[in-house]
Amino acid sequence: MTTSSVGLGMACLLLISCMVVPSLAKVYTVGDSSGWTTGVDYSTWASGKTFKVGDSLVFNYPTSHTVDEVSSSDYSSCTVGNAITTDNSGATTVALKKAGTHYFICGVVGHCGNGMKLAVKVESGSAPTPAPAPSKSKSKSSSKSPSSSSASSPTSSDTTSTTTPSTTTTTTKAPDSSSWSLSPFVAVVTTWVALFLMVVS
Repeated sequence: MTTSSVGLGMACLLLISCMVVPSLAKVYTVGDSSGWTTGVDYSTWASGKTFKVGDSLVFNYPTSHTVDEVSSSDYSSCTVGNAITTDNSGATTVALKKAGTHYFICGVVGHCGNGMKLAVKVESGSAPTPAPAPSKSKSKSSSKSPSSSSASSPTSSDTTSTTTPSTTTTTTKAPDSSSWSLSPFVAVVTTWVALFLMVVS
């Protein structure tokens, strides 16, 4: 084995490691195929799921609804108007960046009372924190304004983020709102190819 083949093999293994790690974070579509709407029991949806730091929640909904992160007391009483973050784009992705319970409601009066509320307990875990998307941050006051505009990124999708100490809300308007993750099959095949190249060289 030559020094260059060992170096090539190590580079391949490093590349594979970097590609596999992001796939550890999970992306949960809130309400699955029902999405974020009235009449869904989100407590039942969340039960049995283990949310970890680095995971993401994807809310899909008509723009007649909102996704508001709120305090525990506002969640319990369905109080609207005091959101920590809010979005009404129809496709909201919330990166879970801090352990603890996070509370979400629809900010339209009456919708929280009709079931549009979700509490998720986020555990510290091995899921990595996803890289932040290029975006324009909105302050709490501008995030409540329905007329606030989205920032344009160099890609074909529009992205807007609102950051608080506990979460980052990223809204992506694109055909597919799920995040990228590497297939375990591709990772295994790539690993074997790298090992084969190391042995053959």
